[in-house]
Amino acid sequence: MRDRLGQCAGRKRGPLTGPNPTDRGKNGSKIHLITDRNGLPLSLGISGANLHDSQALEPLVRGIPPIRSRRGPRRRRPARLHADKGYDYDHLRKWLRQRGIRHRIARKGIESSARLGRHRWVVERTVSWLAGCRRLHRRYERTAEHFLAFVGLAAALIGYRRLAR
Repeated sequence: MRDRLGQCAGRKRGPLTGPNPTDRGKNGSKIHLITDRNGLPLSLGISGANLHDSQALEPLVRGIPPIRSRRGPRRRRPARLHADKGYDYDHLRKWLRQRGIRHRIARKGIESSARLGRHRWVVERTVSWLAGCRRLHRRYERTAEHFLAFVGLAAALIGYRRLAR
């Protein structure tokens, strides 16, 4: 029996999985996210473990919902974006500039990522909170939609816990 993507349903892998280059080629998924400066997830996505992070940036930025502001109209894009060397590509810099997003991306071979540490730890902390959810530690679901739904539930739980304080 074959599923929508033409893969055999009897296999123990589903769509949006790929060989993990850091784990001896085992199939896996990767969670991509954009957070605000407090660590609240704004946009989530999943992909195969073999997809480069830079390929997920544009869909994530497009997926940020309108942000309500006390002053002025709703914002549909972030004012600034901080990223590490994995996003150092001219086409991404150009795309962000065209959208009016100021970016701070470390340059490969020129700059150290250490200066971005004060901004990056917020994202790393949120990834750690997501990893604390046992259901996300290992992907049990075959369908990507179910796995993304569990990631969304975990993000909503993180948001609730942050706002409840």
